[in-house]
This record gives sequence, C-alpha cells and structure tokens, in this order.
Amino acid sequence: QVQLVESGGGLVQAGGSLRLSCSASGLIFSTYSVAWFRQAPGKERDFVAALSRSSSTWYADSVEGRFTISRDNTKNTVYLQMNSLKPDDTATYYCAAKTSGSSPSQTNSYSYWGQGTQVTVSS
Repeated sequence: QVQLVESGGGLVQAGGSLRLSCSASGLIFSTYSVAWFRQAPGKERDFVAALSRSSSTWYADSVEGRFTISRDNTKNTVYLQMNSLKPDDTATYYCAAKTSGSSPSQTNSYSYWGQGTQVTVSS
C-alpha cells in the first residue's frame, strides 16, 4: 500500500532553518503531484506548498520566498526547505500525494497523507 513518512521536524529558533523530508513507497512516485500542508493546534490544515509531476510549484503567500519544495524521483522523496522560520510557522507538517495535477492547494483533493512531523519555532 501507499505510505508517506515525514521526517526532519524539530525545535528551532526564529530565523533558523529546517529541511523536512517525505519518503514515499507503494506508488510510482514520479507520476504523482506532491504537497506540504500544516496544522497548528486548534486550527484547520493549511496549504504550504505543492509540486506537480511537471515541476510546477505553488506556495502559500505566508511562506513564499522562505520555503522551497523539491523532489528527488530517484529517491521517492519530496523535501521542504524552510528558511527564516517564524513562530507562526509552528505546526505539524504533513506531506500529501495525488495523481491529479489540478487544485494543488485543496486539502481534500489529495489521496494519500503522511503521519506528520512537528515543527516548533521559538521566539
């Protein structure tokens, strides 16, 4: 079955950087669009970034210029490089995958989800 496993979360000071990884199995990774979402306590799950099969990218306004999504199809892995982190970036980060390239920011359009990795940014 399809599995997505995130890693790389942790505690970092404001202004610091982290790189999240999401390793996929059970699917032909190169044929999937992938994305990162995040959810803070008591809030809805929000779109962060997406990357299509053809390498088109989309970012939430709040992370544009600070975060970069990328993928390595040879390793079945998607990454999220997060720079200039802010306390407001504190959340559980989830990777997601789907075969369609439409609606990249829509949570309910994704078929597969990881279990999440916690990112905490201290002020």
